[in-house]
Amino acid sequence: MVTAYDFPTARLVDAAGVDCVLVGDSVAMVVAGRSSTIPATIEQMIYHGEIVSRGVERAFVVVDLPFPLQHLGVERAIEASARILKETGCQGVKLEGTAGQADVIAGIAGAGIPVMGHVGLRPQAVHQLGGYRMQRDHDRLMDDAKAAAAAGAFAVVLECIPQETAAAITESIAVPTIGIGAGVRCDGQVLVLHDMVGLSSDRVPRFVRRYADAGGAIRDAVSRWHADVVERRFPGSDETLG
Repeated sequence: MVTAYDFPTARLVDAAGVDCVLVGDSVAMVVAGRSSTIPATIEQMIYHGEIVSRGVERAFVVVDLPFPLQHLGVERAIEASARILKETGCQGVKLEGTAGQADVIAGIAGAGIPVMGHVGLRPQAVHQLGGYRMQRDHDRLMDDAKAAAAAGAFAVVLECIPQETAAAITESIAVPTIGIGAGVRCDGQVLVLHDMVGLSSDRVPRFVRRYADAGGAIRDAVSRWHADVVERRFPGSDETLG
């Protein structure tokens, strides 16, 4: 699973063969330059989710339920999830939560909406958790993941937890686990595309492996174009049209 926030990148990651495309509320940080995911709104998630869904032909598209909709009651969460599903054309929603949100997961799943859980480091709760740090409460993490699976989640994201705990969770629940900073013993992995290809402008998590320097390639291309314009090497309209 990899993130995408617009039509061109959605087409690229889908063509690359990924199984799932996530329209994450990380759009607030990666695209909008916010300091956390908390400012993301449902309107933003629908806007980006619809664009990505149009660009994807094969992969399963999941859109994040933004803060604080999973905490406002089961009916509000179902209503918001249904709106995301209907207005974006995606196939599922993802929500962050602990065992305390099991009723919300059950309600959304019961309404016929595929729902993915997310435990461990929950970026929407970053202030409560004391920052972006490893979550090590083994028993709490096990309870949260088991509760999400039992409530009807079709998969569970495990973010920034010890790999031994991630392995234990993967062995103990019947649905796939998708790791991010949780070691190699999960069923799948997810990364933010911009981190993977060198487009992130801020600090990149230590677990990220960079596979390209797209940011450097773009800077170089624009720099060379700028130099061509300044030196009058870039063709004008007369030259272009012949």
